[in-house]
Amino acid sequence: MKEQLRQVLEVLTLAEKLKYELRHSWLSNGRQESVAEHTWRMSLMVVLLEPYLDQEIDVARTLKMVIVHDLVEAEAGDIPAFEVKTLALEELKRQKELRAIENLREALGHGLGQHVYELWHEFEDKLTYEARVANALDKLELRLQHNHAALDTWLEVEQEAVFRLDNHTWFDSCLDQLRELIEEQAVQKMEEGGISVASVKERLLKQALAV
Repeated sequence: MKEQLRQVLEVLTLAEKLKYELRHSWLSNGRQESVAEHTWRMSLMVVLLEPYLDQEIDVARTLKMVIVHDLVEAEAGDIPAFEVKTLALEELKRQKELRAIENLREALGHGLGQHVYELWHEFEDKLTYEARVANALDKLELRLQHNHAALDTWLEVEQEAVFRLDNHTWFDSCLDQLRELIEEQAVQKMEEGGISVASVKERLLKQALAV
């Protein structure tokens, strides 16, 4: 067992990087958010929302997916979605993450390592209800954190993202209603900050028509 625990300790040491790997999100006190903080609140969301979801979930498996989904960023780094502007960059990001999860599987050994590997892919592929819930919470937590942050930290793409959340929550009435509440908060924040919500929606419409 000691050798297996040594492997776990090595991965825990790697995971410590997520405490200082920063995301493109700011806290209400003006400090930039770490990946670990994002993961923590996603985990809390699983616990608090589980009773209200449309379907019963395997809470332990959902929490495991939430906890390991960003673990690859300890090696690959956190790359905001808005920076992945081309298929080539998207593929590069994907390959970095695939190498990182393969390295984690090898580091932990075939038993535990395979389990973590399968959880990560389940999250990425969104083939199960639990995985879709975890993915939705990933997007909802991000949006909620932006709502907490100063408006001048929002990029235009983040203003637009307010109205794209339904792509991730449509399958569950609880998550969709939470999305509506978070969207309402964001709209109020933009209006109070002098941002024209109508203009944001007009940009979205032009983008849709251009596709």
